[in-house]
Amino acid sequence: MPKKALITGITGQDGSYLSELLLGKGYEVHGLIRRASTFNTERLDTVYQDPHNTKAHLFLHYGDLADSVSTYKLIDMVKPDEVYHLGAQSHVRVSFDVPEYTADITGTGTVRLLEAIRQASPHSRFYQASSSEMFGLVQAVPQTETTPFYPRSPYGAAKVFSYWLVVNYRESYHLHASNGILFNHESPRRGETFVTRKITRAVARIKAGVQQKLYLGNLDSQRDWGYAPEYVEAMWMMLQQDKPDDYVIATNETHTIREFLEVSFGRVGLEWQKYVEFDQRYVRPAEVDLLIGDASKARKQLGWEPKTTFKQLAEIMTDADVALLQHEMSGKNFRL
Repeated sequence: MPKKALITGITGQDGSYLSELLLGKGYEVHGLIRRASTFNTERLDTVYQDPHNTKAHLFLHYGDLADSVSTYKLIDMVKPDEVYHLGAQSHVRVSFDVPEYTADITGTGTVRLLEAIRQASPHSRFYQASSSEMFGLVQAVPQTETTPFYPRSPYGAAKVFSYWLVVNYRESYHLHASNGILFNHESPRRGETFVTRKITRAVARIKAGVQQKLYLGNLDSQRDWGYAPEYVEAMWMMLQQDKPDDYVIATNETHTIREFLEVSFGRVGLEWQKYVEFDQRYVRPAEVDLLIGDASKARKQLGWEPKTTFKQLAEIMTDADVALLQHEMSGKNFRL
């Protein structure tokens, strides 16, 4: 019998890459999706187009992290060997506009899932998508698993709540529950409202002459950026360990948004200063100025390390968006 995995947030960037990874390893993959008036499964199209027909092992279920009943019923029905909790209201800036919703989905949603596992499937191994945003106003540089948290957004605060819940359920109920403290990780499948993808999408459009300006907030923010397909592999590695634990996943390098602009615009032969303008609306009420993670523990215990450089990442994303726009303008189908 193949292993069974349940992924919340399966339609997101990480969920789509993780589902491909697990299906490639022979898993039966179940995904939790919300009912909406339009389909939001584009990132899973690569799975459905797989010539090896791995889609036969992919099952999508309607539910909601705000609903404890549907969450429990799904866990009870699937009895998964592994649960990857990636679902959340994951946009930091938006969390200031919808703090209560963010707390409910990103924070309390984790309670509902852990309780369902405790009651219906205690053998399930659990992965929590923790975030570098928990460090916020950083108390040490670089950040490790022992660095104190100081969240600077409702999103970061909700993630801290979820982090400690995982620790509590691990210690109180002996669940195999681990936190992956992932620093920023990007790809061509990143949502277009996130700054890296906003930049690469704009670069493609500006180069093609269909957009004139790109409006951004703080260009001096420093982030530790990695490549998403490599980061989802670290998630899987955590749940293969005999004992659950918490791990920082990062590159141990930090770069500014300005640097990302330089690489992305430079990739298509443009000078970013001619096209980028500041917009106060994109500034957070409380900024996180510097994030840089030390993944030494993951390197030692999991054997994981990043392979894609910052420059390579920005170029991969830029090339993909240039190609995507070309296909959009030609009316042809194209998948990232």
